[in-house]
Amino acid sequence: MKGSNSFHTSRIGGLGSCLTALALAVPLAAQAQPSGLAKPVDPSLYAGQCNFSNIPGIVWWGTDDQMTVQRLASLAAPIYWFSPDEPLLAGTSGRDIRMPSNLPFEDSASAPVVYYQLDEMVTAKDYPVQEFTLDPDDKGQSMLDLTGIGLVRLGYFAYYPFEAGLGAHQHDLEAAELKIAILRTGGSGGVLEAITDARCEERNFVLVVTRVVGKAHGIEWFWNISEVDAETKMPFTLLVEEGKHATGTDKNGDGYFTPTYDVNVRVNDAWGTRDVISSGGLLSGGYQAWMTKVRYPEYRIFPPLPEDSPLRAKLALKRGAANWETDNAVYELRPLPPSELGAYDEGLHEFMQAKEVVDWPKKTEKSDLQGFIDWNRDGTVARSLAISVMYDGDLGVAWAFPFFIVRNFEVSISGGFIVHRMYIKDKNFRDFGWQALYTNSASRWFDTYLAAGVEFDKEPTVGDPSKTQTDTNFVLETGFKFRANVESIKALSWLTEFWGIRFGIKNYDFPDIKKLTYVIEFGAGAF
Repeated sequence: MKGSNSFHTSRIGGLGSCLTALALAVPLAAQAQPSGLAKPVDPSLYAGQCNFSNIPGIVWWGTDDQMTVQRLASLAAPIYWFSPDEPLLAGTSGRDIRMPSNLPFEDSASAPVVYYQLDEMVTAKDYPVQEFTLDPDDKGQSMLDLTGIGLVRLGYFAYYPFEAGLGAHQHDLEAAELKIAILRTGGSGGVLEAITDARCEERNFVLVVTRVVGKAHGIEWFWNISEVDAETKMPFTLLVEEGKHATGTDKNGDGYFTPTYDVNVRVNDAWGTRDVISSGGLLSGGYQAWMTKVRYPEYRIFPPLPEDSPLRAKLALKRGAANWETDNAVYELRPLPPSELGAYDEGLHEFMQAKEVVDWPKKTEKSDLQGFIDWNRDGTVARSLAISVMYDGDLGVAWAFPFFIVRNFEVSISGGFIVHRMYIKDKNFRDFGWQALYTNSASRWFDTYLAAGVEFDKEPTVGDPSKTQTDTNFVLETGFKFRANVESIKALSWLTEFWGIRFGIKNYDFPDIKKLTYVIEFGAGAF
């Protein structure tokens, strides 16, 4: 069962934005304490002690101001949990599991292997510190200076020799991403001291995960996004989809995938964990609970947590994980190698190239608090421009775009979206229409929609065709849309992953209906 707690944050960006603001006790320590910071669970639990265990998403704290990338990746690394019927397990369980495996051009391993990549680090603009010192012989031993870094984006990659079921292919490299805030005690901001009663004699650096993303099947609309809150258990648990290996988020590690709980961004579009897809059957558009098989403790693989990780004690107390290092497989962490090493195999090279950040990490500088907060929200907004050919008795062109122009308007109660939809039609495209369109999702193969707005219809004046008159009408439209994922068709997918066709009925005027017409659209885009 999913747990509960008295500490709650807003649906999107609540705790994440707060913790992002905390990271600005970096060189932006002169900033005033951000308003609206929620306190961790029972902030007095470690009153007077240098102990931050009660901060949601915490993975480490200590006085070290420098850290290797390998150590950072080890401290934040997730648990992977397989279906008992995963074909690649070949009947193994517990310590005998050897999945995920090493890339085929690397040395074999006596344990599962997970790769990591420091995708990005965010620093204060013009901060006079060398934040990243490259070790050319072993990139994992490259050094991070924690005094100059506020936020990092860390990727984890699991390699599988092949996948099963519909559209099966050789080589599969599945990605998950963690966003981590690097917080500090002391300083003129004193933000950590403001939200917790913990106290440290020496300056401490605190690593907190703010978001976990399971990049299911590589399509952004399908991503399983979990904003960290008080019910999130670390190390974070990723559910591995049977046969297809997409990663689903399981924030309390109970082995079940629960929409709105285990994902809290774009809930209706989140892929979830669909263990039945490898059977080759056609699934309904949205996730349903019966799609995920029951997970058993012996099919988990655990991260190689350092000896000083505060998560080791938590795992020892966790039900079913008391002897995790002796009863379960513990995977090996390796830096993700350059994609060129897989160039001998076209399929492998393509997968690696799609995940690679060349010359990682990317460095991003922010000059103010809002810049850091905006960065933390990045990734919750997917491309949503759509354009199509339409016919409703007149031929025309329609296009849709986010309600707030640069980001979508997600309806929190239903999880659907409201977008702007405009169209031009008729002779010389003289007619124009605008609608606010609501749809339950942006990625389901079958979906309904409802739209309302106004249409301006220009027609020649009776008796004087050289002049036109404009008839303004309220319009209400409803119908359904079929979407197809065209990711494998490069000629189409460069614009968007989805193409679709819409069938609807539109009425003119209100409350009496003046005219009723069918609407057909075909084109590119989620909406």
